[in-house]
Amino acid sequence: MYGFLYRLGTWLLTKVGMVVAIVVVALVGTGLWLYVQDQVDAETRRMEYVTRLKAERSVLESVRAEIAASVAEYEAAAQLQRDRIERANRIIATLRQLENWWDRIWGNPEQQQANADQIVRMEALRTDAGNRLDEIGREIENVAGELQSVDFRMENLSRDIAAAEEGGSVSGHYLRAAWLQARDYLLVALALYLFGPTVVKVLAYYAFAPWLGRGRPIRFEDTLAAMPAVRPSQVSIPVDLWPGEVLRVKENFLQTSDQDLRRKTRFVFDWAIPFTSVACGLIELVELRNRQAGGQAAVTLSNGEDPHTELAVIEVPDGASIVLRPSFLVGVITRDEDKVAIRRRWTLLRWQAWVTLQFRYFEFVGPCRLVVAGSRGVREERMEEREGASRPARRTNQLATIGFTPNLDYLPVRAETFWGYYRGMNPLFDDMFAGSGMFVLQETASDAEGRGPRRFWAGVWNGVLKVFGI
Repeated sequence: MYGFLYRLGTWLLTKVGMVVAIVVVALVGTGLWLYVQDQVDAETRRMEYVTRLKAERSVLESVRAEIAASVAEYEAAAQLQRDRIERANRIIATLRQLENWWDRIWGNPEQQQANADQIVRMEALRTDAGNRLDEIGREIENVAGELQSVDFRMENLSRDIAAAEEGGSVSGHYLRAAWLQARDYLLVALALYLFGPTVVKVLAYYAFAPWLGRGRPIRFEDTLAAMPAVRPSQVSIPVDLWPGEVLRVKENFLQTSDQDLRRKTRFVFDWAIPFTSVACGLIELVELRNRQAGGQAAVTLSNGEDPHTELAVIEVPDGASIVLRPSFLVGVITRDEDKVAIRRRWTLLRWQAWVTLQFRYFEFVGPCRLVVAGSRGVREERMEEREGASRPARRTNQLATIGFTPNLDYLPVRAETFWGYYRGMNPLFDDMFAGSGMFVLQETASDAEGRGPRRFWAGVWNGVLKVFGI
């Protein structure tokens, strides 16, 4: 349970880290592209922006002055109406004081009527002034709201001008512009990263693999006069060199050797396949030659860099051959100056080649002895046909296959389980061999060392080598 949670947490952290990396790379890349494409200097653009803001502020200042003048006019008109109301109230109060019972009985009727008419006029004037004062108050409220809005806009403009004059962040500007321009593409890229591999693997396993796996198997030879034999693998193996035999081996696999052996450097394993030799590390080999008449010499081979690698010797007698991936080859033992006979088998027109993306195979022809290296060990699987029994067929992890005899039928078949393929524990296709013969494989299938970017590029390189059968 702990291991599952640890793997799940690691997977989630990896996904989150990659999402962050994609976003950062996309925004920075787009921002740099916008900066390069921008033909106007940032400082010039900033000054133009400041000038434009100041012009807008000047317009707002003029509008504010006009509004302030209107407010002053309305205030003066309101004060005039208030004065009129106050005068009317004083006159009405004075006339009301003249109204008493003595004047009503003994006073001048004409004067009393004139006073009453004056009170009516003053009340009408007061009412009119009050109505006008209310209208002016509403106008003042409206103009005050406009003035407040203008002040707010001017305050914002002043802050923008101050920030622009101080010099804004150019990087921030381009990051914002990059986000606005690239956000749709970025969201698509993130969706493809998060869900694309799952969709592709589901389609590849359930839709394309069954269809692509159909076809005739590959068989390079109908029969073989003799069969190769594989000695048990060990971390360190002894090799006997008989008189006249030559061992060409990678230097880092040579552990000990007899002093009487003649030594020299062979820079390229086979000049007929220089690219293959370089790609497989079969360069700068140590050539050991036994020139002792009637005596054998001993050599011990081992991988001093990786304790998990074991070596095995494949005996290929005269009349026998084996199709082998040179990337597993450590050394070759031949007679005298004889080179190993290598047949290059091209399968460009075979359907299986396009399924497995392997278009070339190397067939090593005996007599010779081949030293191969495999993870955790090397073993052979022999298959023989028996009367009354079905034709033998066996499948193995494609990454584990080292080689096979050319008389076997070779056919790629879909991996046994989707989960193993989805988790990267097994490639999409396994190797299936049928017939009477043998194939050689390493105990642990491994396509690339390490994890993360190192594993990715190692996988890409292995894919390139696989195309050429290496």
